[in-house]
Amino acid sequence: MKSRPRKTTTAKNFTTTSPTNSARPVDDANARFDPPDVDCQYCPRLVAFRDENRARHPDFHNAPVESFGAVSASLLVVGLAPGLRGANCTGRPFTGDAAGDLLYDALDSFGFSDGTYQARADDGLCLVNCRITNAVRCVPPQNKPVAAEIRQCRDFLTGEIASMPRLEAILALGRIAHEAVIAVAHARRVDHPFAHGAVHALRGGLTLFDSYHCSRYNINTRRLTPAMFAAVFAAIRDYLSSSASTAAII
Repeated sequence: MKSRPRKTTTAKNFTTTSPTNSARPVDDANARFDPPDVDCQYCPRLVAFRDENRARHPDFHNAPVESFGAVSASLLVVGLAPGLRGANCTGRPFTGDAAGDLLYDALDSFGFSDGTYQARADDGLCLVNCRITNAVRCVPPQNKPVAAEIRQCRDFLTGEIASMPRLEAILALGRIAHEAVIAVAHARRVDHPFAHGAVHALRGGLTLFDSYHCSRYNINTRRLTPAMFAAVFAAIRDYLSSSASTAAII
């Protein structure tokens, strides 16, 4: 029997696209469920850059950055890659740079974290029903991974999503993160174009929310404002709250 698309609602001022198949988007038998090794050798350019940084900054993390938050979370935030003096330094996603300041402030405002963010991995901050990862796990030169590196790391994202049994919503920060999630979901980019504030219904009941990346550049140029970012998180919170209410009724 051919499955029917899941019904979706459109949040105010947000654009929603619908899935074409309700099968779980992650069914790749080759998915890597374990995080990359600290000396991962998959991407030669990133390996060379990591070795350079280990020599220049021996006190930095300088290794693939593991995800932050429980696999039981309902929300997965997907960024681009670790920043050189951010996650590559501290060892925790979005920790230590301007992008983290805005992200963790939003997470706190909408109840997705507990504690005080202090821009270091040992600040005691805990995520609540949320997990953070990156499309590329190692820091790239000039913060720009190439296509081959994004593809190479995709299996880790595939395995990550597959390992989250309660996952309902994914927030993609930027076009590269968006396209990585679309690829994992075996969907077509033309059917799910990236746009700030867009909401995409994917197969298996997952919903993808898009936002411009919370980078220093986007913040300084006001391509992304705190109010714009908060609107995306408000939509996510409302979606998860609605989903929880429906489950309780059922």
